[in-house]
Amino acid sequence: MPKYQLHVNYTLDGVKGVLAKGGTARKSAASAAAKSLGGKVESFYFAFGSTDVYCVADLPDNAAAAALALTVSAAGGATVDTTVLLTTEEIDQAVGQNVKYKAPGS
Repeated sequence: MPKYQLHVNYTLDGVKGVLAKGGTARKSAASAAAKSLGGKVESFYFAFGSTDVYCVADLPDNAAAAALALTVSAAGGATVDTTVLLTTEEIDQAVGQNVKYKAPGS
């Protein structure tokens, strides 16, 4: 199953929710959301810096990942930036592709 890294940033309302119910409640909510799409949360970490939460999730496909990010963002408590994660085997497949490309100016 494809893996996605979700970079989550809480809005003011989202931070108030974390303060009210704690971090475990947010991880539970993320796990339930991923499960409802046929996926699962692999890891969920709060962080210092420009991103509040890093979450790695296994999801069936890009449409499921987009649905999760859109739903979370539309709820108003957080925004989500999603990164598709590739396995080493997928990179090996990419390296083996014969791409017809001409660089600018060549």
